[in-house]
Amino acid sequence: MGARTAGLRVHSRLVIPWDEIGFEFARSGGPGGQNVNKVESKVVLRFSVRKSRALGDRRRAMLEDRLGSRLTSRGELVLHASRYRERERNRQDACDRLARTLREALAPRKKRIATRPTAASRRRRLEEKKRRGERKRERGRIDE
Repeated sequence: MGARTAGLRVHSRLVIPWDEIGFEFARSGGPGGQNVNKVESKVVLRFSVRKSRALGDRRRAMLEDRLGSRLTSRGELVLHASRYRERERNRQDACDRLARTLREALAPRKKRIATRPTAASRRRRLEEKKRRGERKRERGRIDE
């Protein structure tokens, strides 16, 4: 991983250096027989949005805003990968998920265009309100 490329390519203009991505390994949970109890194949990836040199101020602020609920108090994004039984596949899975998460968070948001209700939808709404009011009026006391 580290020898082949300078870092994790998020998109064409953003590459995160490998020294900014921390990896820890742990034993995976769940079924798996004896192997699961002795092999540390689960990958815990840590990436500090606040300390990253690869991000500019604008990107850093955008990521902190959009990923705020997923960041730790120290500004780290932590991802767990234990889908596979091999450590290397889980490591690759965690890197792919980090790149996808950052790509989605940095994507430009579409502006919402305010629209007005159509005449037909306003008419249907008023007719439904009249029917509902009539139904409630009919529930009243019956005078004999």
